[in-house]
Amino acid sequence: AGPDFVGFVVAPSARQVTASQAAQLRNKLQPSILSVGVFVNAPLEEVARIAKQVQLDYLQLHGDETVEYSQRLQELCGLPIIRAVRVQSRSSFSNIANYPCDYLLLDTYTKGQYGGSGQRFDLALLSQLQLPKPYFVAGGLDADNVAEVLKQGTPYGVDVSGGVETAGVKDYNKIKRFIAKVKEQKND
Repeated sequence: AGPDFVGFVVAPSARQVTASQAAQLRNKLQPSILSVGVFVNAPLEEVARIAKQVQLDYLQLHGDETVEYSQRLQELCGLPIIRAVRVQSRSSFSNIANYPCDYLLLDTYTKGQYGGSGQRFDLALLSQLQLPKPYFVAGGLDADNVAEVLKQGTPYGVDVSGGVETAGVKDYNKIKRFIAKVKEQKND
């Protein structure tokens, strides 16, 4: 279907894969597709081990990882970091300039969850907002609404998971349709 990135959720979740499964899937990717490991509050050594084993291109942090954690992870792995920001209100953006990462991922705040809620945050929060880093938008995206999301701001990219699933399983036709809509919008 031609995605730019593929994420491997190694954090505990319904979409979790083992490091071995992620490595096998990584080996099947076309060289142009970048791999992202998705972690939530994992020990540094575990993230570094998995990053090496899977040969990840990016690390995505979705938990309560501290500035110090991220700095140490950059030293250990030397990989770009995508930092998830759980958006609830405009105040969600107050400290993001201080976070050592290469990209932001704006996802919907859901109490008790670190992501994967399938809900969209209020995109109006992005208006008149100058973010200090390139950002991805996540949360409740599918082929029917991704064009609207891309028009609301200037995201570097979009992140989808549940919106391309049928009964909890990735649906190739939904993936193709989603990516086609993104590329169509990108070309306009």
